[in-house]
Amino acid sequence: MKYLKRRRRFEKYDQPLEDPIAGVANLFDASVVFIVSMMIALFMAYNMLDLVNPNSEVTMTKKTSDGGVEIITKKGREIKVRKVTDKKLGGEGTRLGTAYQLTDGRVVYVPDEDKK
Repeated sequence: MKYLKRRRRFEKYDQPLEDPIAGVANLFDASVVFIVSMMIALFMAYNMLDLVNPNSEVTMTKKTSDGGVEIITKKGREIKVRKVTDKKLGGEGTRLGTAYQLTDGRVVYVPDEDKK
């Protein structure tokens, strides 16, 4: 009688297989960790950790794609963005001094002497 019963050769493989999508969730978690670590590495590479420090003061200049210049100032938690334009301004005031541009590109400011 023993030989009449049919034996199953692969009984251990009859269990249901694991969900094939479960591995995708692990890949997503790994990619999130990778992205966060790359952001931290970029902040450290460009010395921009002061941007996330709430007690720091940072001033940056940025040139936009259309050629405009922006000045970004961060004091504490407050961030201000100012756009630099090529418009001429006018008004009343007093002369403070003279600025000279040297041959190497540096600009030197020489204040006027106070005549009293």
